[in-house]
Amino acid sequence: MNATHLQLMMEAKIYRILQGGFGIPTLKWFGKEGDYNVMVMQLLGPSLEDLFNFCGRRFRLKTVILHADQILMRIEYMHSPNFIHRDIKPENFLMGLGKRGNVVYFIDFGLAKRYRDPRTHLHISYRENKNLTGTARYVGVNTHLGILESRQGHQFVGVR
Repeated sequence: MNATHLQLMMEAKIYRILQGGFGIPTLKWFGKEGDYNVMVMQLLGPSLEDLFNFCGRRFRLKTVILHADQILMRIEYMHSPNFIHRDIKPENFLMGLGKRGNVVYFIDFGLAKRYRDPRTHLHISYRENKNLTGTARYVGVNTHLGILESRQGHQFVGVR
């Protein structure tokens, strides 16, 4: 098993743990098909980045507030079973389709990790001098300083 397969297996495991949460896509199937590792997800609409570009890179205040409220709820939901995402960016929030077209979905848990021990509920200690994890444009200051990301890295959006 190569590292990419292990990462995809972990991502599928996190989707299973979060399954049933509002705004978490349904994992339809995960497995191997020939030489390929495959994860089949619920079909979703455009990302917030796509919508932002479509709207001339301007959202009305009401749109920002409605999306921000849902984004914060998704991040909080992910924190409840002790996970941090580590790649929060507009491309990882997709809109639903049809009757769920106004629902913001949280995707791409490939870099997610536990920030707290699930048995003791103690925070996993910071590690320093780490390579950048996530997308440089969106990571927190501590990540740029080489300090391993934790839930405190999400304080910029008011989530504790």
